[in-house]
Amino acid sequence: MPLPPLHAFRVFECVARLGHVGAAAAELHVTAGAVSQQIRALQGSLGIKLFYKQGRHLVLTERGLALQRSVARGIGEITEGVRQICEADFQEATAKVLTISTEPVFGAAWLMPKLFTFRAEHPHIHLRVITADDISEVDWRRADVAVLYDAPIWEGFWWRPLQNLHMFPVCCPQLLRGPHALKQPSDLIHHRLLHEDDGTQWRRWLLEARLPYPGDADVHLEDLGIALQAARDGYGVALSDEINSSRDLDEGRLVQPFALKVPTGMDYFCICNEESRDIPEIALLIDWLIEQAKIVPAYP
Repeated sequence: MPLPPLHAFRVFECVARLGHVGAAAAELHVTAGAVSQQIRALQGSLGIKLFYKQGRHLVLTERGLALQRSVARGIGEITEGVRQICEADFQEATAKVLTISTEPVFGAAWLMPKLFTFRAEHPHIHLRVITADDISEVDWRRADVAVLYDAPIWEGFWWRPLQNLHMFPVCCPQLLRGPHALKQPSDLIHHRLLHEDDGTQWRRWLLEARLPYPGDADVHLEDLGIALQAARDGYGVALSDEINSSRDLDEGRLVQPFALKVPTGMDYFCICNEESRDIPEIALLIDWLIEQAKIVPAYP
């Protein structure tokens, strides 16, 4: 049999729920006569009596009750479907995508875990991560924010320091044991110093420790990530900082054998174009990252 007009089922559901033609008419913003006409037409089309009168109220028949359950369920599903697609459209329309450019080692060691937390707290902001080791390498056609280890001499950019960093030796736990265990800085003479620069950083740290520089490295590494991996594997002692080694120190892959820390001379900075600094989402992300940097664990 052909299906009656869907509007008739909407009127039927309203009368069935309220039990009164006048109340249904008020909710539907139509006249009571229009509601009665729709109910009569629906009953005539189905050939089934759906209501009987009980005083001033309409009560569902057994078949009417069965139909009411199906209609209510159908209307509920339609309502939920409309709500979901409307919310999806709203979220797609209001979602902001930010692209962050950063160094690979820093991104993996510190930034990525923080970004997943940021996404959970701010679901309306979507994030993309690209890599660059220096501000001259940042693709500003794509990047909204850069987080880089450098010194601020950048015309046309706005920046804020992420954290004042210090460098200190790190090594695998095994180097704290054995005949040449690292107990005091002078014990470094028995171990390879892992460089990721020309030796400047080790010279500065050793100067503060009042120790001579032993000479250039026999194996020179130009990448901090490689130097840290060599330290994890027990091939020597690397210089790191509170950010890049925070997870390794927290999880025990690396240890800090000495208390002495020396300022790095450069720091990590959050950087964006001057004209972008007042974009709310960019300001929110930078402020949030700076707050996260304040709670980096302090190791002795």
